[in-house]
Amino acid sequence: MLRLSTFVSENWAVKPDRPYHHGNLKDALLEAAVALIAEVGPQAFTLREVARRAGVSHNAPYRHFQDRDELLAAVAAQGFGRLTASMRRASSAGETALERWRLCGRGYIAFALEWPEHFTVMFEAAFDVSQYPECGAAGRAAFETLVERIREAQAEGGMPEGDPMPRALVSWAGVHGLAKLAISRRLPMEPEQVLGFFDGFGAEAMLRGMAAR
Repeated sequence: MLRLSTFVSENWAVKPDRPYHHGNLKDALLEAAVALIAEVGPQAFTLREVARRAGVSHNAPYRHFQDRDELLAAVAAQGFGRLTASMRRASSAGETALERWRLCGRGYIAFALEWPEHFTVMFEAAFDVSQYPECGAAGRAAFETLVERIREAQAEGGMPEGDPMPRALVSWAGVHGLAKLAISRRLPMEPEQVLGFFDGFGAEAMLRGMAAR
């Protein structure tokens, strides 16, 4: 005889979220968020739509992110990690410190061209970075990669001694502006031509300022 308690527990109990069918929920949510940002920008997307695209219940994102800002911060942190890797990978091919500095800038632009949605979230999304330590640390690591290249160039005599910060800021502003214009298609060239422009003229123009005493 079927017990009433069994019937109630099997038919009327609150059902949990439908099971997640992917291997890694957090990674799938990040991937879905980036795809959605590519369509609507970092301000217009919702966690509910991210969940729908990831193929999970609308409550599933809250297992990892308390709100949309936390998800945006995670996308930004992922982006800063990829930016650091791109700059280090590019600069590793340089034979001199100045060459490594130039290639570091090239790696910055190459990252923006490959991951424009991350780039947009990293620098334009309206969330308080101070509330997300992981994102802040990833951003500082990326900037320190550039500062290291400046210090190396100073040590080799390719740039004047002194505080590396002003030169790091000017270097950052130069490559960031070029990268932003490129992904916004505001340059009189195709995105794939931007790296060639940087190699042939942009880096040289920046270097003249960086090496000035």
